[in-house]
Parts: sequence; structure tokens; C-alpha cells
Amino acid sequence: MNEWLRNSKVAAALLVLVRIYVGWKFLDAGWGKLTGGKAFDASGLLKGAVAASQSAKPTVQSWYGDFVNGFALPHVGLFNFLVQWGELLVGIGLILGVFTTFAALMAMFMNFNYLLAGAVSTNPNLIFLSIFLVVAGFNAGKFGGDYYLIPFLRAQMQKIRSNRMRGLTETA
Repeated sequence: MNEWLRNSKVAAALLVLVRIYVGWKFLDAGWGKLTGGKAFDASGLLKGAVAASQSAKPTVQSWYGDFVNGFALPHVGLFNFLVQWGELLVGIGLILGVFTTFAALMAMFMNFNYLLAGAVSTNPNLIFLSIFLVVAGFNAGKFGGDYYLIPFLRAQMQKIRSNRMRGLTETA
């Protein structure tokens, strides 16, 4: 399965559908938070996570509640910015197939945090689909911007390494 995901053109074509679906979910969520008419505020979700971690039958793990209470809530402005722009950029990256593996990793990271905070929604489904994108690696973006971008960046990195090696041999 891993070999097929990473090398098959059929898999690459199917992963376009997965990319666009997951990307659309993130783009829509991020765009809605940015343009929803009122400023996005994650403090309600964060306060709910803290309360759920301290209840008689906690639905949020105590270590995550401690993290939210000690770090996320005091820096809620930063989290408001990161959530809305992160969702928007992950969505764009996945839809266009640009930095696909990184975008899928960030999608998983955000979805896991929503789950840890007690918000189930479609998060498990999006994590499941994102796993396929991450495992597929470059093949997930083969029919997208990564087809052009990744080889270009590799060539640029090779030039930098060659110049660095040339500089080392000249000084020796």
C-alpha cells in the first residue's frame, strides 16, 4: 500500500480528490473565520476545553487543559491569528498541491488540537484523509504545484551545496 501511494499515477490522481476535499474544508473554515463579520475568537473553545478537563468526568485530558489554561488562553490573540490564517493557508496549499506534505501535516496538527480540546466534528475524518497525503509524500502533490516547485527547490539546494563545497575546498 505504501509503495502504491508513493509511486502510482493512479494514486496521485485519487489523492488530488482527497487534497481538494480536505483543502476545501480548511479553506472554507479559515475564510469564514477571516470574513465572518465579527472577529474570530477562540477563547470560548479554549475555556470550554479547560472546563471539560476539570469536570467530574473529564472529556479533555488534564495535561491539555493545563496547556490551554497556562499558555493558550493567555496568548489567545496569537492563537486567533494562527487558527484562521493556518486554516486558510493549509486549504490553499492542499487545493493547489503546493507544499502538500507540509500542509497535510499542519492539517493533522490542527485537527488533533481540536480533538484534544473536545471538538469532534469532522476532525477524525480529516485526520484519516490527511494521513494518506502524508504517507504519499511527493506523489500527493504530483498533479499540482509540487510537480514544478519541488524539483526547482531541490536544484536550488544543490546549487547552494555545490557553492558551499567549492568554498570549503578553496579555503583548504
